[in-house]
Amino acid sequence: METIHTADEVRVSWSSEPIRDGAVVVGRDRIGDVGTFEELRERFPGARVRRWPGVLGPARVHEGPLPDAPTPRERIHAVLKLGAVVVLEEHVGTPELRAAAERNGVAVWPGVPSPSWEPAIRRNGRADLAVLDETGACIATVCAGRLVHRRR
Repeated sequence: METIHTADEVRVSWSSEPIRDGAVVVGRDRIGDVGTFEELRERFPGARVRRWPGVLGPARVHEGPLPDAPTPRERIHAVLKLGAVVVLEEHVGTPELRAAAERNGVAVWPGVPSPSWEPAIRRNGRADLAVLDETGACIATVCAGRLVHRRR
């Protein structure tokens, strides 16, 4: 089943111009399309709709050490709560942390991307999204199409 995630503003990348009353269609673990809510609702009438306050954009890359927590699962979840779905290999050095990342769909990258690289929402790309409030704090995280964090 497809889900339309909609917000006051959608950013294809964090440096791009906003799409007002924007939306992203997610089917399984992939991005179906990006546009205004009105046009996507018309094209995907059977999709479930999740409305978010704030700004919806691509999920983040967590470049530093993982937050402290009692268990590997909780350390990975702490990253998801920050709107990140990628961690760096150097910070997941134990088999338990790697397994927790894998179970949650969190990607482990060998290093920091080049300075010119920027996360973006791409049609047919993996559905990794973050919703941020006006302070930049994460409201919700979608990792590989699954809602893995929602602030209450």
